[in-house]
Amino acid sequence: MATRSIMTPVRSAVTTVAAAASVAAGLAVSTAAAPANLIGAASAAPCPQVEVIFARGRGEPVGIGRIGEVFVGSLRAKVPQNIGVYAVNYPANVEIPQGANDISSRIQDMASRCPDTRLVIGGYSLGAAAAAMALSSGDKGFGFDKPLPPGMDSHIAGVVLFGNVTRRMGGSNISPLYQDRTIDQCNGADPICMDGLPQTIAQLQGDWSNHLQAGYIDSGLVNEAADFVAARLAPPAPEPPPAP
Repeated sequence: MATRSIMTPVRSAVTTVAAAASVAAGLAVSTAAAPANLIGAASAAPCPQVEVIFARGRGEPVGIGRIGEVFVGSLRAKVPQNIGVYAVNYPANVEIPQGANDISSRIQDMASRCPDTRLVIGGYSLGAAAAAMALSSGDKGFGFDKPLPPGMDSHIAGVVLFGNVTRRMGGSNISPLYQDRTIDQCNGADPICMDGLPQTIAQLQGDWSNHLQAGYIDSGLVNEAADFVAARLAPPAPEPPPAP
């Protein structure tokens, strides 16, 4: 059944993130570190040249989260376009389908109101799973009821995922339409997305720091993702003049 192809990994994703965060002692049940300055739910001009739609990680304060902020800041330093920001509106607890629905709604709204705006979709941890679901092949189920209609891919310039738990569940389920414009970052032995599973509780606790925001930022993976997207936002090279 088609619904199982996406929703079974999503249910497992929720369980994995929640259980791993709970077991990683001293980190409670949150991926959040010290909160950074938050970017509002939507910012910049009504129709910016580029808009980043970003879903924060589990337990982070409302906004785009620390990784989202660093990514946006890095991208703004690399491209000339003005960049708007939309923080995905979801509780960021276990509500992956709710986040996916909001991402899909925002993509469709921007495509209608601002058809020339190039969209960048992203997420960290639980937010990465929400982004992957929103860009899936179109199945519904378990609360996800807003798959993207045909043609939305023409508005999406890039996809950035950090600590994406669906990597370990048969792939991210992102539609093939987006795979050539997607960068899916996993920081070393991050137990949420690495190949294989921690063999002991002690190993999980030891590896958990790889999943935290600082691990992705300090390793350069966020900046690398900004480079990836910047290349896809660059204007096409001019055609050579005709031969004399």
